[in-house]
Amino acid sequence: MTSLAKAAGSRNIFLPVVMTIGYAFLYLPILILIIYSFNESQLVTVWAGFSTKWYAALLHNEHLIDAAKLSFGIAVVVATLAMTLGALAAYILARFGLFSGRTLTSGMVSAPLVMPEVIMGISSLLMFVGLEQWIGWPAGRGVQTIIIAHVTFAMAFVTVIIRARLADLDKSIEEAAADLGARPVVVFFLVTLPMIAPALLSGWLLAFSLSIDDLVITAFVSGPGSTTLPLVIFSSVKLGLNPQINALATLIVALVSTGTLIAGITLHRREKARLSFRQVADQAS
Repeated sequence: MTSLAKAAGSRNIFLPVVMTIGYAFLYLPILILIIYSFNESQLVTVWAGFSTKWYAALLHNEHLIDAAKLSFGIAVVVATLAMTLGALAAYILARFGLFSGRTLTSGMVSAPLVMPEVIMGISSLLMFVGLEQWIGWPAGRGVQTIIIAHVTFAMAFVTVIIRARLADLDKSIEEAAADLGARPVVVFFLVTLPMIAPALLSGWLLAFSLSIDDLVITAFVSGPGSTTLPLVIFSSVKLGLNPQINALATLIVALVSTGTLIAGITLHRREKARLSFRQVADQAS
């Protein structure tokens, strides 16, 4: 009993220690970045006192602000398109059963998950160059080509999330709606879609993060006038990191954290309401 108690006590201590080290490894660099965004010194690694001057300087840096606006605009469009196409692909793979070309379709949808970004960037560039020579579109590389390339790989992640949600969905609810006379389109929009809404939101947020963070693919398919924020930051690092980037990164972290918190609260409330509804239904039956 004593040895078992000691083993249990060691395990209880080991798990919190490992979790603390893991979280520190992930989030301590972000915390340091936030702290140094209030640094007086122009050297990002030397603390010289508290100051907010880099936030004021950021407001006058049109190059960084324009790149951030462009990245956020592209990310919103990409997330919306990836969520829509990913939801359709997931619904077909989860609800249509066996059909001709199902294996090929599933493989093509999942391929971007394991494909190196360098390969995707090169293949996308070659495709756009070939299309321009063949049909005259797109006329050069720019925002359109970035959106198409980002949707291609972000859609795969969204499909996996929504397909997993559809696999766990209780089909009896959809069947009950169909038995009551609802057409398949009505069942999808009034029954299925609300039940997979948390997965849609999760997929949208993931696609947004993947798009706004992408550097490799964007470097291949971008052109003049379509320089995104990751490209600007990567270019500036070669010449020395500007403290204004710390300030911008802090604002982005605050914005993303707020959005994630709101999404988490919304998903928690929806899940709580769903469980309450199910308990009432079980009691009634």
